[in-house]
Amino acid sequence: MVTTLGIAAGCGDDSSGSSSDTTTAPKTDFTAGLVSDVGKFNDRSFNQSALEGLQRAESELGVTGRPIESVAAGDYIANLTTLARQKYGVSIGVGFLMADAIDAVAKKFPDQNFAIVDFPNVALKSKPANVRGLVFATNENSYLIGYMAAKMAEADGNGAPVISAVGGLKIPTVDIFLAGYKAGAKAANPQTKVLIDYSQDFVAQAKCKEKALDQIAKGSRVVFQVAGGCGLGALSAAADKGVWGVGVDRDQSDLGAHILTSAVKRVDTSVFDTIKSAMDGTFKGGEDATFNLANDGVALGTVSDQVPQELVDEVDGLKQQIIDGEIKVPDAL
Repeated sequence: MVTTLGIAAGCGDDSSGSSSDTTTAPKTDFTAGLVSDVGKFNDRSFNQSALEGLQRAESELGVTGRPIESVAAGDYIANLTTLARQKYGVSIGVGFLMADAIDAVAKKFPDQNFAIVDFPNVALKSKPANVRGLVFATNENSYLIGYMAAKMAEADGNGAPVISAVGGLKIPTVDIFLAGYKAGAKAANPQTKVLIDYSQDFVAQAKCKEKALDQIAKGSRVVFQVAGGCGLGALSAAADKGVWGVGVDRDQSDLGAHILTSAVKRVDTSVFDTIKSAMDGTFKGGEDATFNLANDGVALGTVSDQVPQELVDEVDGLKQQIIDGEIKVPDAL
């Protein structure tokens, strides 16, 4: 029997990047576009979750959706411009790395609605009034995971526990996960050693696997991947060496019994809610929507049944303390 804390994300099938053909709601004239970053829609993580939000809007709202994959960063402006020129009801860019492209295209098409996942409007260069930022308090659920990871590592070895994380790039949307993870681990046991490395990549699995194998050789008993598709390599290393792995963005428990839990980031919900608001006329640019533990915008995915129930209960208590403001979780390393 598995345990869930918060809301576990659905484990959808791998996507090829095409939109769903199954529509349960009556078809409407409303259109919504989604542009991936270079990780593409089959990353089983961040971009796939965004695509699932678009597919849900197609199914439940009758929206006509168009997902466009970016092969390279140079595609971002062209892909967003394609949607804007065709007057899509809302165009959504997936990821921090698309900020400059969103800013540029939104300025050029001030009458079109845009949103960007993982970047606040206030941080955009020109702060366009037609862009809504979709931001996530992933430090909160990562704190819970760091606490759990340290306790599991403590029980699994001798001496001070050692856990680790493999990030993609050293950018704020990666480091916010790591900040919470480290803080939670230190709260569980101040002697916990937290190893952190960056692959400098969100795609190439071999790079993340190499980083994780090095961490495991240094004693890590839990490897947290914060690198999208690249991070699947880190989780593969954890499986190969018989240590715990922690998924990111989506519930990645389907990867195997070695997955301790996942830092679920409801990118799918943010995309769906944005499309719905644009469709019903309540879309507001020039500001942000924040997703956190309190509104189930971030959560823990499926928790391994090897985690003692006492620890599950303890972590659930910490979750409520964060929601109540009794625990302040850092959002930067």
